[in-house]
Amino acid sequence: MDNNQYFYRTVVFTRANNQVALADINNPKSVSPLEDWMGIVVSLADGKHTVQELIDYMSNQYESAPENLKETLHSVLERLIEGGIVLLSKEKIELPYYLASPIENYDIEKAKQEMQKDGYPMTQAVMH
Repeated sequence: MDNNQYFYRTVVFTRANNQVALADINNPKSVSPLEDWMGIVVSLADGKHTVQELIDYMSNQYESAPENLKETLHSVLERLIEGGIVLLSKEKIELPYYLASPIENYDIEKAKQEMQKDGYPMTQAVMH
């Protein structure tokens, strides 16, 4: 994996109740919680930071970072990429309004209008 690439989310998410989960814009209370590592990566996938910056940030969260931290993060990113939840880019990405922050931080109706205008699928699959 190229650590110089930027990573960004392609899904609506929530941070309600200290749990990162995928959210359905049409039914915000219908969520699919993510495993802790996946949730961390999705919440940080703002398109403005590289994979290396993610690794560095996560390393700083530990007094002594786990030896396999880089491999763990690569594995998490690969699984999220396979699921279409996160993508990589050689350039910084400016996320649209409805993906830029957790669902509880924005106006749902405005987000729906922006999604429709952008052709973003309004019936986002939520994993159960």
